[in-house]
Amino acid sequence: MGIRTNRKAQRMKRQVRTSCFVALLMGILSISAQQDPQFTQYMYNTLNVNPAYAGSRGHLTALLLHRSQWVGVNGAPTTQVLAVDGPMGNNVGLGLVLSHDALGPASEVFVDANFSYTVKLDDKDKLLSFGLKGGGRMFNVDFSKGLVENPDVAFQNNIKNKFFPTVGAGIYYHNKKSYLGLAVPNFFAQDHYDGEEQEIAAERLHYYLIGGKIMDLTPDIKFKPAFFVKWVPGAPVIADISANAMLMETFTAGLAYRWDDSFSALLGLQISPDLSMGYSYDLTTSDLRSYTSGTHEVFLRYEFKTVEKRLKSPRFY
Repeated sequence: MGIRTNRKAQRMKRQVRTSCFVALLMGILSISAQQDPQFTQYMYNTLNVNPAYAGSRGHLTALLLHRSQWVGVNGAPTTQVLAVDGPMGNNVGLGLVLSHDALGPASEVFVDANFSYTVKLDDKDKLLSFGLKGGGRMFNVDFSKGLVENPDVAFQNNIKNKFFPTVGAGIYYHNKKSYLGLAVPNFFAQDHYDGEEQEIAAERLHYYLIGGKIMDLTPDIKFKPAFFVKWVPGAPVIADISANAMLMETFTAGLAYRWDDSFSALLGLQISPDLSMGYSYDLTTSDLRSYTSGTHEVFLRYEFKTVEKRLKSPRFY
């Protein structure tokens, strides 16, 4: 009798674990589809946020970024980005962004081409850029990852290389000391998964507002506040604020706060006139803080500057 009771209890525990996993999986997929990847060092990864940024630095630029979110949580998000952009003539900028995002059993590969056109607002340095992006994403889900016992019927059909087109636009005001941009990265709304019994995760419009300023505190110290706001209908607003100080145009250190989510520390180094790198560490303030050691993000940026460009004062965004 005791053996039967023990076996029954074990079966009940397995069923509870499976039910909890299914519920968690549905939540993860819903969050993943409603929210594009987020970044702490958005001020250096602006092309991924706004297509109007393409070519605004005045020379060819390449950026590599990796983000590991919620380290210690199985299936937590990881993101890799390769972004390349540069000017084509006096008014046109072109850029290409390749990125990979993984969350639990789901993964996406993004490929987006970016175009910008810039007009001068005065005879000095005030510029207004208009941008368009076009491309697509390949969406995959392997429901066997993590779900072994008694899988739900709605989670037995994997999704493989499902293509979704991307068309977005943005506007970007900038000068030597400040910038402000607004963008919608994708105008299409699509359903990522439609099972026989239920629909999971509809892609929704994202609205991005980004801005920042550079202030000279002393000849050797520059102060760089910045903000980023992301709004998705039906989801909480995500708002980031950051403050960085640059010393001797070489070392950067700062702090950031994501509303109701995390605190961050940021470090940067200008290794050479052409090469820079940055690192950020996020410490979550949400309920996940008991399960994760934090989030790590690192980037490398290389700028193909000419001799003439090197003689000019560098831009720090």
